[in-house]
Amino acid sequence: MIYHNLYERSAVQTVTAAIIGTGHFSTALIAQAKKHPRLRVAALADRDAAALEKAMSQAEILPGEYALCDTAAGAERALRAGKIVCATQARLLFELPISIFVECTGNPEAGALHAVSALEAGRHVVMVNKETDSCVGPILRAMAEKKNLIYTPVDGDQHGALMQLVEWARDNGVEVISAGKSRDAEFIYDKKAGTITVYSDGGITIPKTITASLEDSGRRYFEELPESRKAEYLERRRDILKALNPRGGFDLCEMVIAANATGLAPAVSLLNDYILRTPEIPKVLCGAAGGGLLAGEGVVDVITNLHEPCEAGLGGGVFVVVRAENSYSRHILATKGCLSNKDGTAALVYRPYHLCGVEAPTTLLCAGLLGVGTGSRRYRQDYDIVQEAAVDLRAGEVMGGDHDTRLLTHIVPASPLAEGGPVPAHLLNGRALSCDVKKGTMITCKMIDRPEDSLLWNLREKQDDIK
Repeated sequence: MIYHNLYERSAVQTVTAAIIGTGHFSTALIAQAKKHPRLRVAALADRDAAALEKAMSQAEILPGEYALCDTAAGAERALRAGKIVCATQARLLFELPISIFVECTGNPEAGALHAVSALEAGRHVVMVNKETDSCVGPILRAMAEKKNLIYTPVDGDQHGALMQLVEWARDNGVEVISAGKSRDAEFIYDKKAGTITVYSDGGITIPKTITASLEDSGRRYFEELPESRKAEYLERRRDILKALNPRGGFDLCEMVIAANATGLAPAVSLLNDYILRTPEIPKVLCGAAGGGLLAGEGVVDVITNLHEPCEAGLGGGVFVVVRAENSYSRHILATKGCLSNKDGTAALVYRPYHLCGVEAPTTLLCAGLLGVGTGSRRYRQDYDIVQEAAVDLRAGEVMGGDHDTRLLTHIVPASPLAEGGPVPAHLLNGRALSCDVKKGTMITCKMIDRPEDSLLWNLREKQDDIK
């Protein structure tokens, strides 16, 4: 990395940051910021005072090093005293001398409010909140650019890491055939026991551990994919493990941001979510001419990584499958460490980790010291995630986010908000249905009451007008 050389060219000595929202991402960022002499987390906001204190404790910030503040004057005094300001009202932070705001709430409406407030106050925005970013990210970035400010995704999140990998490939002159992420939940194949176990972080929709036992006749489908029977084997893997959790709406949320930022297209509206060993990725996620299963190239997709207990997984990491135009370059890719398809025309480059807040300081320092983001060159709302009713829904039911098991998420071409058009998923979040919706029906704008006081909806309408 050359970042340290670039940081030294900056006249700015210290980047001060405020984080809105507590959780594993922000807690790790607070902890890691202590290791960077040019980065200071100066303030933290969360509506829950107990969550603020928990984050401070987990980041090993001592009680005397922070102050709980409930007024703007109190926040200013704490900051001048060198303490971390902890506030239950984010509005107390926007007038403080802070250069960057990191939005980590995961609440789409709050994310829009905080991003706009920060930009209007002349502050850079690091958007960890993928829920907001997925539906109004382009207009927020445009607002930042008009003010010569930075609006950027973050290192450590999968879509941010994937953007960097795609840009790396393009900068080196290799064609991106496909790009994507491995789900955090991985399938561990124990040959001796004949079981597949999926571990997760105990999220809303996925239990901590689920194990499926394989019939003897089904075990062969988890061995190496035969060249001529890839589709059959992958379909059988999916069918055998249908009781285990497939990709969720949150996986598609990250990938729609990556698609909008890179110009790549979703492989299919639900994404394929093939169950793949790492060496199988370049053999499957390329076009038919290379022996793969993709109908087209230049796509984003999601996989579930399959591996044995003694093998390394992908850690929810990201990957690109690339092609070099020159035959000698293809030879280099195939013989210098890249896994390839059978004829060497598709090579896998992957990053088997995404470290959330642990590696996020890079983005903050790039924005604050260098005045650059760590995302892609472009950002347009080419695609949206939208929701189909996975069960019969009744009028009055309040829709949840992309963890809501009543909803099935698709990626579709973006369209302006209109009565007959689908509602982008996170504009739907928290809204009540105005009518019954049958299973299998896409939820459209006419099925909910248009909120009158929503900044998120107003931003999306303005973004639609610009497009």
